[in-house]
Amino acid sequence: MAQRELQAAERVALITGTSSGFGLLTAVKLAGMGYRVVATMRNASDKAALLEKAGQRGAASLIEVMQLDVTRHEQIERVVEEVAARYGTIDVLVNNAGFSVGGFVEEVPMDAWRQQMETNFFGLVAVTKAVLPIMRERRSGTIIQIGSVSGKIGFPGYAPYAASKYAVEGFSESLRHEMAPFGVKVVVVEPGAYRTPIWKKGLADIRTRPDSPYAPMLQAVLAYSRRAGETAPDPQEVADRIGKLVTLRSPRLRYALGQGSRLTLWAKALLPWAWFERAIGYALGRK
Repeated sequence: MAQRELQAAERVALITGTSSGFGLLTAVKLAGMGYRVVATMRNASDKAALLEKAGQRGAASLIEVMQLDVTRHEQIERVVEEVAARYGTIDVLVNNAGFSVGGFVEEVPMDAWRQQMETNFFGLVAVTKAVLPIMRERRSGTIIQIGSVSGKIGFPGYAPYAASKYAVEGFSESLRHEMAPFGVKVVVVEPGAYRTPIWKKGLADIRTRPDSPYAPMLQAVLAYSRRAGETAPDPQEVADRIGKLVTLRSPRLRYALGQGSRLTLWAKALLPWAWFERAIGYALGRK
């Protein structure tokens, strides 16, 4: 495929998981800023919401939808090669693809643990590895990892999700050191609860036996999560912040988003562990 000549101001962004939530909004945001956006999703037939939103912002012409399941490494290689051949570069990578597995450690099947890590962590690593040579050779680029406050604080009932996001934190911190000499910036965005489909689906999928010893705690976790979801802010905040981050010459490694998230992280960092643990228990109704 012949390489297309880019306008001087045109930059290329590759975003995973764009059928809904942060990925969809970020794709529209960057396209609105003039980026040529390659928006990937597991099923390209789910593109209607993205293109409708982009059309409302007058940015649909700058978005190209490509099918990509981040757990299929041969698809990753093909998509990255095609994007590089078509546009000559990838300036921004936003690793957003992911989902949430909920449940208590003893009761979550090992297959569910593996699926969680395969998508949220190994998929992110694989996409990053495929893009790194392009950015390294150009000595330029920004990689945005969509982490979570759950990558800094492990809540009961969400151990698989927390484990995957903790892994993203460690990987990204190491990667940032490795890529600094090559001018490639690595940033982790750590949203708290926002009004996105991932939590609605995650909550709906949590199941336990009626006679489970964890049933009372599960009900408390679900009640707390639903309350948080009802007061959660607009996810557009996250997309807008990403839009600002890609313009910074020297962004920080981590950006915790959401007022409640920043407060909780502050409390964990400064309070004695026993106090913090007691506060989590109190929030879940434990005396």
